[in-house]
Amino acid sequence: MPNATEIVPDYLLIGHITHDVTPYGPQLGGTVSYAAHTAAAFGLNVALLTSTAPDEPLLERLPESVTVLSIPAGQTTTFENIYQPTGRVQYMYHRARTLEVSMLPPAWRRARMVHFAPIAYEVDPAFADVFAQTPLCVTPQGWMRHREPDGRIRQITWDAASTVLPRSDLAVLSIEDIQHDPGLEAVFAALAPALVMTRAEQGGTVYLHGKPHTYAAYPAEQVDPTGAGDVFATALHIVRTQLGDLWQALEVAARLAANSVTRRGFAGAPTPDEVTEALAAVSPSNR
Repeated sequence: MPNATEIVPDYLLIGHITHDVTPYGPQLGGTVSYAAHTAAAFGLNVALLTSTAPDEPLLERLPESVTVLSIPAGQTTTFENIYQPTGRVQYMYHRARTLEVSMLPPAWRRARMVHFAPIAYEVDPAFADVFAQTPLCVTPQGWMRHREPDGRIRQITWDAASTVLPRSDLAVLSIEDIQHDPGLEAVFAALAPALVMTRAEQGGTVYLHGKPHTYAAYPAEQVDPTGAGDVFATALHIVRTQLGDLWQALEVAARLAANSVTRRGFAGAPTPDEVTEALAAVSPSNR
């Protein structure tokens, strides 16, 4: 029987899980964590390339069906968000190893869908060369971060944008990701074949080869927005790849993201039943 890393994944995630410091104790975080829960709900064979401290207990909070290859590091990437009257201040206390192409199992290079999901500038842009012919989603927030000597995170310009974005099939980011430089919206829209700029409950803007189109969000009573953007991006990439229709994919992703904010933590990840219902809602027979 083949080893799990010898099986070609349906959905390959590349990025760090995080140890989030919270008042309730350590919590699993990172885009890849929410994306893994979402892709698993679609019934896909999900693989994750990450880096953590050896025997990191937070890995056990990922879905059991996800195949995880964790490159050993001195510490798991560790974040803390401190909320002040002027807004959120974010600290990174530890950072695991940079993820490099040489760490990929050969079978994973043939993944059917790929998602670059950096949280701490840990994904080597050279991965874009490996997956030039693969449906690729990029959520680039982690490439626009810099860690100061005291651990505080500040936003910076993403130097590799002109290398990675033109090779992506889909790029998704939040308006909050570029608050340090709002002009990046136009820059990224010119580079990416398809760019989605999300604006929370206001919906967002889709740029197709630089041309903007708006989309609406589904109304929801917000309990916890954490991870909703990751659910949205993952669902959008999967459904667009499977159905070949961006607008249907946007509707499914918006529905699942709206469901997500009504629950806390990973309870906000979609269930298989919610995925089925959202897909059925966009089927031709229901239109």
